[in-house]
Amino acid sequence: MQENLTYEKAYDELKKIAGEIESESVSVDVLAEKVKRASFLITYCQDKLRSTEQDVNKIIKQMESKNIPSEL
Repeated sequence: MQENLTYEKAYDELKKIAGEIESESVSVDVLAEKVKRASFLITYCQDKLRSTEQDVNKIIKQMESKNIPSEL
């Protein structure tokens, strides 16, 4: 099943997991699961940010090549 994940959902879940781990409310039995999920979410967010940065840079270059003011 494909997970319908957005950057915002991933970031919110990551904050929740971090809070649970910091407050020591995670049992030892599920700690490894939480850390594994956090690792996945961190990678997802990093990839999403890189992809967005590349897209924005591409758009800016296109605008510059067409002499469109970037101050819009």
